Amino acid sequence: MTARRPSSAAPGPLEDYAREFDDLFGVLAQRESFRADLQGLLLPRDRNKTLTGLAGTEPLVGAQAAPAQRLQFFLSESPWEAAVVNRRRLDVLWAVDDLRPHAQGVLIVDDTGDRKAGSHTAYAARQYLGSIGKIDNGIVSVTTVWADEHVYYPLHCAPYTPASRLPKGLADPAFRTKPQLAAALIAQAQSAAVPFRAVVADCFYGDHLGFVEALETARLPYVLALKPNKGIWAAAEDAHTPQEAAQDLRWESPEAPGDWSPVQRRFRDGHDETWWAAELTLGGRGPDRRQRLIVVTTDPATLPALSTWYLLTNLPRPGSPQTATVPWAPAALEELVRLYGLRLWVEQSYKQVKGQLGWADFQVRSETAIQRHWQLVCCAFAFCWWAWFRTPAQERDRFTVLADAAAAEGPATTPAAIDAAGRGENRGRRARGRFHSATPAGFLARYAAARAGLVDSLGAALALVAGLVDAPTAGRTPRTAGRRGPRAATVPLSPVLTN
Repeated sequence: MTARRPSSAAPGPLEDYAREFDDLFGVLAQRESFRADLQGLLLPRDRNKTLTGLAGTEPLVGAQAAPAQRLQFFLSESPWEAAVVNRRRLDVLWAVDDLRPHAQGVLIVDDTGDRKAGSHTAYAARQYLGSIGKIDNGIVSVTTVWADEHVYYPLHCAPYTPASRLPKGLADPAFRTKPQLAAALIAQAQSAAVPFRAVVADCFYGDHLGFVEALETARLPYVLALKPNKGIWAAAEDAHTPQEAAQDLRWESPEAPGDWSPVQRRFRDGHDETWWAAELTLGGRGPDRRQRLIVVTTDPATLPALSTWYLLTNLPRPGSPQTATVPWAPAALEELVRLYGLRLWVEQSYKQVKGQLGWADFQVRSETAIQRHWQLVCCAFAFCWWAWFRTPAQERDRFTVLADAAAAEGPATTPAAIDAAGRGENRGRRARGRFHSATPAGFLARYAAARAGLVDSLGAALALVAGLVDAPTAGRTPRTAGRRGPRAATVPLSPVLTN
């Protein structure tokens, strides 16, 4: 048998990562294009990650050049399976102890949409797009993300085909709602033996009876948000919505909390906050019923919209008779807050795959090519975690100290100055997987340049990696559990230690 021709090496640890996928690509051109695509996706965000951008050529004239055409063929016509590549991506991630999923994490379900003009691109139609918060022409995908307090990454994704694109519309046998797609993705995660404490989702899924029934039928634990005004039939004098039920709870002050219990949350930047949680009884749901209804807020007196959650769960209360009827452990209020708090990681992942890796920048139209592009973006995102945890601790420490100083002192800070000051001083205050949250984008190039340019490929790769895993966060107000309406002016800090 003729030996395979080796492909051109990708820079730094990206070559070791890409080599894990080589047996999935039968010809040299595929292996070369896989590396070129990943390298282009990981480059700094100074231009869109279109085919011409990935190939490093001119946006218009360069579209006909050989590098862009090779990537076009790789995405659109080359014979390889996106699902097989995704399975390998997860296997490569799970070979690293720090990235392996465990039973205390969560399986987050969500969907995201982005603008796309015209109607010739697959899946494109007028529909609600979460990225802009309104109806416009674009493409929507449903995703599952695994997360704990330290790491988060996508598992599977599926495109949503609007009824308007199908011959028989809503009656077409191929039509699937987003909750139906989400249920299928959860089944994929189960088939891949992904452990999790609960399925977590926002109120679009929590308010959908079919989705909740699918989780009940599959005997899966969940913590789902509900809209504050999700109404039920009840006597005129009784509460009709979760918000009304919460307003009926007794509360005087933090010293006399009445029906409320304090819950301590610790956020990614290290600060602590006291939130308040309580059990609600509404519409057959209650503390000792099969389904519990929980309210969590920063202020029980006013129930602010941006920091109040109404949660539906089938995790029983400790000591409840329901503990004998389900196969999973009970959950106190503190754990329910922790579990739903992890949902905020999906918002952070969208910022990274879209803002840095070009999730919506694709320059292709077919269903196959779009789904392949999404899988390659997931591969690039996974590489960031994989490379970070494989990097020696001394180099990670040096990098993070440089990030601390660059954030505090600005452009004048140099790697030499940081080395002179000592590079291990901050090691004790960083938990496993806790990435610094204030890294200016400009310092990444200084870091790579200071490491002898292309000779030190690891330094260059770390600069690319940390642009994602050290992505900045701003503000402290968590996003409301609702989907529509104005967004908060600040980006939520995701919890990293305890909730």
